[in-house]
Amino acid sequence: MLNGFLLIFSLFFTLISLALFVVNIDNDILTRLSLIIFIIIAIPLIFLYTLQWILWLWNAWIVWRKESHSIANMLTLIIGVGILISPFIVNLIKVTFDNKFGDFVISLIQLSIFYIVFCFIAFISSAVMCLLYKPKKDKDYIIVLGSGLLNGNQVSPLLAARIDKGIEFMKQQVKSGNKSPILICSGGQGNDESIPEGTAMQNYAIKQGIDEKLVLAETQSKNTLQNMQFSKRVIETKKLNLSNGIFVSNNYHIYRASGYARLAGLNINGIGAKTSYFFIPNAIIREYIAILMSHKKLHLFIGMVILILSILKAIN
Repeated sequence: MLNGFLLIFSLFFTLISLALFVVNIDNDILTRLSLIIFIIIAIPLIFLYTLQWILWLWNAWIVWRKESHSIANMLTLIIGVGILISPFIVNLIKVTFDNKFGDFVISLIQLSIFYIVFCFIAFISSAVMCLLYKPKKDKDYIIVLGSGLLNGNQVSPLLAARIDKGIEFMKQQVKSGNKSPILICSGGQGNDESIPEGTAMQNYAIKQGIDEKLVLAETQSKNTLQNMQFSKRVIETKKLNLSNGIFVSNNYHIYRASGYARLAGLNINGIGAKTSYFFIPNAIIREYIAILMSHKKLHLFIGMVILILSILKAIN
């Protein structure tokens, strides 16, 4: 998430520099204009911060009605309830424990939340930068990442959106005057599936009018990293340029999938298919948790620093 951290610090110091510039100029019109811009930006942010628990719970209610009631789909509910009851928890800690221990616990919670939120902002910044990528229409291949099938053999709407995005790019590239890239449908067979995801995706693409010679199926992968690794073997078999391709997934998954592509030796970026608006918050949180879990040692070290700082603050 280094790009995200760098963007945050760049924006912060840019704003500080602009504020100092306005103060040093000491121009009434410029000062008033800056104040108006600050108010226009600050009021919505304050509003969102104050009422964010309502937004989380509202999203949780929509997901509850439209999706399965799994833990993964209840993340916004957990966050909303957590924000709602947090003032009561802080007050309970203050009442229950003595001053120093209570201060330690509250400091530990506050610093941990600050760190988690700061990393989340960096994650969002990095993810947005990935989505801004606009590939040239000169690719040799397109990898479409699989997801679960409906009824064990049918392409789901979410997966169809990915394939359609890949087909759309193929057609745009041909329209621009270049030869069509090969579409690689990547996905193995789950325990509850009667055919591999790659095969179902391949059949779907052919039904959409794509020449079967331009659609290949990779049917061994079980996760995103394997999607990239096994697709790489297909690309090498076809003697295509490994660096001249893209992958397709849903927009919330592009950032993490880009990392897996590089781990597999594919220096490529992705384009995102649209996702239902109500599904995005839960999906983004899941992606963020996955990113945190992939850097356990770093976050454990930061956690120890936070613990020490909380102890020092309580002692003082």
